[in-house]
Amino acid sequence: MYKYFLRPILFLFQPETVHNFLVRFLKSLNNIPFAKTLLRVFFMPENKHKIHLFGLEFKNPVGLAAGFDKNAEVFDMIENFGFSFVEIGTVTPLAQAGNPKPRLFRLKKDKAIINRMGFNNKGAENAVKNLKKRKSKITIGGNIGKNTLTPNDKANEDYYRCFNELYPYVDYFTINVSCPNIGDLHELQDKDALLELLEGIQNLNKQKPKPKPVLLKISPDLSFPQIDDTLEIIKQTGLDGIVAVNTTTSRANLSYPEEEIKKIGNGGLSGLPLKNRSTEVIRYISEKTKGELPIIGVGGIITADDAVEKLEAGASLVQVYTGFVYEGPALVKKITRKLKQKH
Repeated sequence: MYKYFLRPILFLFQPETVHNFLVRFLKSLNNIPFAKTLLRVFFMPENKHKIHLFGLEFKNPVGLAAGFDKNAEVFDMIENFGFSFVEIGTVTPLAQAGNPKPRLFRLKKDKAIINRMGFNNKGAENAVKNLKKRKSKITIGGNIGKNTLTPNDKANEDYYRCFNELYPYVDYFTINVSCPNIGDLHELQDKDALLELLEGIQNLNKQKPKPKPVLLKISPDLSFPQIDDTLEIIKQTGLDGIVAVNTTTSRANLSYPEEEIKKIGNGGLSGLPLKNRSTEVIRYISEKTKGELPIIGVGGIITADDAVEKLEAGASLVQVYTGFVYEGPALVKKITRKLKQKH
């Protein structure tokens, strides 16, 4: 029903308009009796694929990637679509509007999206306010970044502030230094800068009553030698895992004319064209670390088979977002059904 009825209607409107509508709609469902029960009847997987990772329990390996629940507004409702975990954010210390609109574009023929949102969010204080109302048992990751106006020599303080403020309310952290939509953010992926940032985060973490799992989200545009450097830093700082991968600046594998893509302009590409590169990076990391470093695989998961491909390449968990947009709310159920068939 979604692909043949709802999606064509939703795709008549601007992508960001639809996103904002869906967030408001999900918030309103909280006030409707039996709404959660109905969602569970239609979308909750029948079978369990429990996974224990980072000292946490995941009822299945499928999560919702950062970018949908930017302000921690609908994580409780997201659980009813079968997701076992969700990353809120990217959260920055202060609220910011993000980049000028339009900044979100569908490439329907390629089942892809280009975005240059620019970490638009209402800030850490607002996220904390919402997280305090948490009712569900869904695992929550806090994806944290720096404010756009914060210069890179002060960026670490932004990450530390977000870490401290969100620490009591999230189950794990993802450090986002790889989003292509923040000017100069990529510089924080340089070896020395990244080492300093992650050491600082881990020093804070060790001072807490119970340290939280910390993961690093990496770019698909890193070369293999750069990935090697990153893995060395992860090992050196004792991070718990890696999220592979973020959106890409590449425009390879698109079926649209080059002039049309140039009109859209800059931004991170997600969806099906990213699938092969994402799997390649996951497999490389898994082989390089002999399967010892937990990987959350994300990028180009449109179908259940795509999710299985990521898991077989070495991912322990997967995240979807663009696939959720194109395939609809039954995607998690389809993935877990496919995993049951595999076993």
